[in-house]
Amino acid sequence: MISSPRRLLARTIVVLLLPVSAFAQAFTPPPRVGSVTFAWQWVDNTGHILTDGTFLPGGDSVTTSLLGEVDYGVTERFAVTASVPFVFAKYTGANAPFSGLERDACRCWHESFQDFAISGRYRFGDEFWALTPQVRYITPSHDYPYQGEAVVGGNLHQLLMGVNAAWRLAQVLPKASVEAGYTFGLVETVVEGTRPNRSNVTMSFGYALTRALYVHGGALFTKTHSGLTAFEVGTAPPDQRVQADRLLKMRFWHLTGGISYSTGFADLFVAVEPYVWGRDTHDGIAYTAGATWYFDFSR
Repeated sequence: MISSPRRLLARTIVVLLLPVSAFAQAFTPPPRVGSVTFAWQWVDNTGHILTDGTFLPGGDSVTTSLLGEVDYGVTERFAVTASVPFVFAKYTGANAPFSGLERDACRCWHESFQDFAISGRYRFGDEFWALTPQVRYITPSHDYPYQGEAVVGGNLHQLLMGVNAAWRLAQVLPKASVEAGYTFGLVETVVEGTRPNRSNVTMSFGYALTRALYVHGGALFTKTHSGLTAFEVGTAPPDQRVQADRLLKMRFWHLTGGISYSTGFADLFVAVEPYVWGRDTHDGIAYTAGATWYFDFSR
């Protein structure tokens, strides 16, 4: 079984359709120690934020997803992760949908498996600090619809490359840790001349209130490096307007916070992610809950 301090330090919550991701962890499990995570997330998109910061009500949608993820320590420093979510999406706006599509106008649920993801990470450091380069490949599980508001995902192949760092503040706050990371995503071309590559920056502070209870809070910043602004989407051809979420040149800050409790054989966790600032993006909030079970195959 993974030691309690290592488990508490390694744990992190990341909310971006893949609710909980070991990919975002700087620490790796011991060799031949694995974990299985099942998580549920509810995302309430309550409107849009335009290029000039104006809030545009309407176009509301709800996404809820179930994630299954497996993480495994191959060696003392190298770990691999595989995951797939099953996503439900529904347009909930009182106004006519911006897309003009029947799949939104019906205000009914659409559900499907989303994207398979497989990743590897290699840790430098010791039990007090870690610097961990990471690579992740994401591929759609099948050719699912991506036009409209009520979509389960972008249906895009992606390669994510990044690095995460973590420090256990043993000499200052023995029960505290800080973590930060940067990821660059190479995304396939959406339309000619538009490839929505993006950067993600995360930062988090965590504290072990007891041996079993852990709290954390932080922030997430995302920037899409190319695409259309909300104003440009409004005048774009119909085939581009219906896939606005894949084309928007988004920038946003989200706060993150959560709590987890270790029962000895599993970790139970909840997290919340309010949207606090953005341009050409959604407004709203996300909630996550789940559990992680650990398995020691070295015995």
